[in-house]
Amino acid sequence: MRVLGIDPGTIILGYGVIDEEAGEITQVACGALTASPNTPLAERLHTLYLGLRDIIARYQPAEAAIEEPFVAKNARSALAVGQVIGMATVAVTEKGIPVYHYTPAQVKQAVTSYGRSGKGQVAEMVSVLLGLPSPPEPPDAADALAVAICHIQERRISRILAEQGT
Repeated sequence: MRVLGIDPGTIILGYGVIDEEAGEITQVACGALTASPNTPLAERLHTLYLGLRDIIARYQPAEAAIEEPFVAKNARSALAVGQVIGMATVAVTEKGIPVYHYTPAQVKQAVTSYGRSGKGQVAEMVSVLLGLPSPPEPPDAADALAVAICHIQERRISRILAEQGT
């Protein structure tokens, strides 16, 4: 199964595509879409939307996973990232692709076994889990791959629980 992971941002949107087959995961692609910080948010959303649609068309994921924002002190930033999440959700669902959302703590827990890991630890474990020689660049791409890995892990756990009838 092919999964698209998305790390939303208003200027940089990380994406990562992985395949899972017979319990093995491999990286297909990763990178970042960028929008100019000097343009209004609506224009940035449109730029990122068009780029994400291209990624979806190119890699044809079966499912997508998006990281939810960590709500910090800046409510304006959190609202803007929420708009990016909405845009990404629309881009994915308009192609009939199921989309799942995960918190940063869920992603860190799935990838590093510790929900409060730092970005460096997450990137390092992404490279280990995918058999890469070094952490993916840019960091937003590594984060997006972590989101995709988290989704695969969650699907595995759900499958095991379903088989056990719980």
